[in-house]
This record gives sequence, structure tokens and C-alpha cells, in this order.
Amino acid sequence: MIRMHTVATPTSPRNPSNPAPRGRPHPSRRTRCNRLSKDILQGLIASWGEQPTPRGGPSRSTELVLSSAFLPVRIVPEEADQPAESTPIEIVLPSGPTVRVPRGFDSKTLDAVLAVLEKPPQPIDKGLPGPGLLANVITGKYGDHPPLYRQEDILSRHGVTLSRATLCEWMARAAEVLRPLHDVMAGLARSSKVIWTDDTTVPVWDPTLPATRIGRFLVYVGDDWNPFRVYDFTPRRTRDGPERFLGSYQGYLQADAFSGYDRICTEPGVIKVACWAHVRRKFYECRTTAPVLAHEALARIRQLYRIEAECRALPAAKPREIRQRDAVPLLAAFEAWLDEQCRQMLPKSPLGKAIAYARNQWQGLQTYTRDGELSIDNNLAERTLRAQAIGRMNYLFVGSDRGGRTAAVLYSFVGSCRRLGADSFAYLRDVLERLPTHPAERLGELLPDAWFVAHPNARRKVAS
Repeated sequence: MIRMHTVATPTSPRNPSNPAPRGRPHPSRRTRCNRLSKDILQGLIASWGEQPTPRGGPSRSTELVLSSAFLPVRIVPEEADQPAESTPIEIVLPSGPTVRVPRGFDSKTLDAVLAVLEKPPQPIDKGLPGPGLLANVITGKYGDHPPLYRQEDILSRHGVTLSRATLCEWMARAAEVLRPLHDVMAGLARSSKVIWTDDTTVPVWDPTLPATRIGRFLVYVGDDWNPFRVYDFTPRRTRDGPERFLGSYQGYLQADAFSGYDRICTEPGVIKVACWAHVRRKFYECRTTAPVLAHEALARIRQLYRIEAECRALPAAKPREIRQRDAVPLLAAFEAWLDEQCRQMLPKSPLGKAIAYARNQWQGLQTYTRDGELSIDNNLAERTLRAQAIGRMNYLFVGSDRGGRTAAVLYSFVGSCRRLGADSFAYLRDVLERLPTHPAERLGELLPDAWFVAHPNARRKVAS
């Protein structure tokens, strides 16, 4: 089928020295094509069809001008104006050769034949899923957030029947394969000059309890030289989780006021950096009970953030100079204001609690002015936990502590790829294929940042 489209002819430019008179605006009209006789149109189509098209070239499109009495006509083949379509996903099931052994066949020769026919190492030994299918399910749950029961329905719709229990076991086995690489990534994150950390809750199903209990996902974000998002899971919110992960870490630790970090920050070489976003939140919650003082505190905090907006695009050495010059005097005035208001406020009032919170964290709240690589708040770590918040609304809970640890490992790779702008599916498919035979002393080649440098075209495509 062939369609015809009219092409607008260029008009002469309007003379600026002789502008058209103003008048009542008229609705726009579509250009009407002059009527062509049937014989002329058939001749045009026939002549267009005789024109050669280069092999592999674009669809033919010819613009013909009949005469001065007709408008230009563009004849476009039907295939150039097709609607977008979708095809079902393709999952290739393995099919190996059949070996028929005659009587009296030598067993040594049989072993040699089977060794030749043996399939290459798979991520899950003697398992059904290949690297691509595993990467697809991992990216689906931990990147796009549909839980496994929805993926089970999606696969069934495309003709592949896999139970939810099978998919769960695949995720656990994939996390075991990736765990050595996860440990390397965690070690590099601990070598960062600055670590941003935060945690969020996740319900954990426990068959011994009448209801779910609360577990924790913790995230540790490395600096620009170690651009990883490493997640950890703990059954409860205690200091054991951060102490076990951080170990003998030396550097700046940016975190909230959770008491589990207090003991870590008393170790020599660890400097606590508090979060101004948490302080602001406390005063924001008081804007109805004590509006005048709450808004004054918010205005003072706003001045600090304006300074940070100026420092955002500067190199790391410059923000320290600006903060020392502009932010330090504002902090000194704010501290004096807090001390004055503390003597007048009831300790149990909302504003009194907000003031006490700021004064208790004051030493850590000033730390960010000492180094240009530090942040005024911990929002970087809080934003990285958005994936867990969205996932929690979909899968509701993790099935066990083992399920929480599995999720933490897989979230680490998907989250690190997202930070780097890499395609997590392409990364996981390649790494899961190479890990079974990759030398242990060269695991660093498979880390997300090193892999992305070697595969610059595997950039995550973001919808515009």
C-alpha cells in the first residue's frame, strides 16, 4: 500500500518594512492538495516503482512536482509509516546431543566423548538458568521492582512455566556466586575517605512468630574513587551490623543520630559527620506549635544550604574555603541562638526536643566545613535506599534472614550499576557468565566500575 503526503511549498519572506495590517486572527487551515486525475496518479506510482533502491538502504521516498498548477507530492511506501509493535520475549531452553553407547564400548573412550560434549560452566552448577535469564530476573526484582510472583506470571504468559520457589532458589544461588565479588566491593568501599551510611526497615517473615518481625537494610556509599553502593542486611537494629561491616575503617562516617554508630566514632581515626537534613526536619515539624522560632531556625539553615548551592559545581578544594569564610560565622551565630532558646524552652516540648537534638549533634554538624569532599547532609545515602522503599511496597516482606542477605548482595550490584549509569542487565549477564572460570586474583576486573570502563557502550538508557 502506498500513501501520499503533501509537502508545503516555501513562501516568500514577509517584508519587515511593510508589515501586514493587523486584523482579526483566523483559524489555521490545512493545505488542500489539488485533485489529480486517475491516469496521472497511476503513471506516477508506476514510475516511482521502477526506481532502484540500494540494497539495505532506507525505504524509497520520491518527491515529484507535476506542474506549477499542482502542489509537490511525496509518495511514501507503507512500510515507512508502520506503528510500533511488541513481540514476546524469547527464552531458549537448552537441548544437548544424545549419546547412544553400543555394547562393548570402552569406558575411557566414553569419558573422552562426554568431556567433549560437556556444556560450558554455568552460574548455577547443573541448573537450568543461563546468565541471561538470571540477569533478567535479578534486574527485574531489584531494579524494576516487580516481585517474583509477578515475574512468574509474566514468564507464564510467554510460554515458560517456572514456580516462585524455583525463582527464589535461583536468586539465592546467584547471590552465592556473586558474594566473593561483593566482598571485594565492600572492602574497596571501606577504603574510601568518606562513607555515607543509612538504614531502612524491612518486614521479615518468621514462622515461629504470629506476625513478621522487623529487619534492616543498611547501605554504605563509597566516595568517587570507590563508586559503589554496598548493601547489608541485619535481623535487627543494633550496633553489631555497622561494627561488623566497618571493622577497622578509618575516615569520615556520615550518618544520622543512630546510637549504633557512637561506639564506632569513638575509635581513633573515625570522624562522625552529622546530617543537617535531620536537624531541619525536626524544626520543620515544629512550624505549627512554635511557628516564629521554628521559621527562624529554618531560615538560618536555609542560609547554610545556599552556600552549598554555590559550592556544588566547584572542585573539592574550593568548597572548604567558602565554608570556612561564609558558613562558619553562621554556625557560630546559630549555636548562640540555640543556647539562648534552650534556656527558655520546655525540654519536653516539640521545639525543645528539636533544639536538644541539634545541640547534641553540634560537633558532628560542624565537621562538614573542614573538608570540601564532605556533604552538609546524608541525603546521598537516603536516596540510595529508595529502591528498598519501592521494592518493599511490592514484595511486602523478605521470606527469611537468608532472603534478606540475598537481597542485599543483589541490590549492591544493581545499585552500583545505577550509580555509574551502566546497564545492570548487560553487566550481570556478562559477569555471571565469566565468574565460574574467572581467576580469583583478578576479580577486580569484574567490579562494576572496571567493567563499565571496558564496556562504555553498555550505558543505561533513561527514558526522556
